[in-house]
Amino acid sequence: SIGTQGGGLRAEKAGDNSKHVAVQRGRKEETLLSAAQKVKEAGRDFTYFIVVLVGIGVTGGLFYVIFKELFSSSSPSKIYGDALEKCRAHPEIIGVFGESIKGYGEATRRGRRQFVSHIEYVKDGLKHMRLKFYIEGSESGKRGTVHVEVKENPERGRFEVRYIFVDVDTYPRRTIVIEDNR
Repeated sequence: SIGTQGGGLRAEKAGDNSKHVAVQRGRKEETLLSAAQKVKEAGRDFTYFIVVLVGIGVTGGLFYVIFKELFSSSSPSKIYGDALEKCRAHPEIIGVFGESIKGYGEATRRGRRQFVSHIEYVKDGLKHMRLKFYIEGSESGKRGTVHVEVKENPERGRFEVRYIFVDVDTYPRRTIVIEDNR
């Protein structure tokens, strides 16, 4: 049998019928070692906590930007969609471009035409936005440029259309003004 006492090991004689093994450790060593381990684990837990908080913050920021861009009444995408629907419903534009009208933005280097050109500015203390995009109809070769200006309504907190006009880019050139019925 092997016995420990005071941190040292001692071997007992084989003839000794002692089946008792005594293990003693200093309590100071145990508490120092566990305190150091606790500090190390707390540091690791705090680091993980910070990483999780940063992840939640980034995810929340992404959701905010996506919500604002897609669902806000003041986003260029929303204003573009509303103006395109008004163009598709206007009888004079249907007469020039045909029944099926599609809209698109500026061409990028990759050839995609999803970017709708827009500019925001403040005039008389109210926000304004101007957009420019393009439309094509089912009539062969018929293309046009749509210009839209919206102005913030302080009572409603939403943008309202000031004007929409379409420049027909093909012969015969002309400008079609869409009146807002509000």
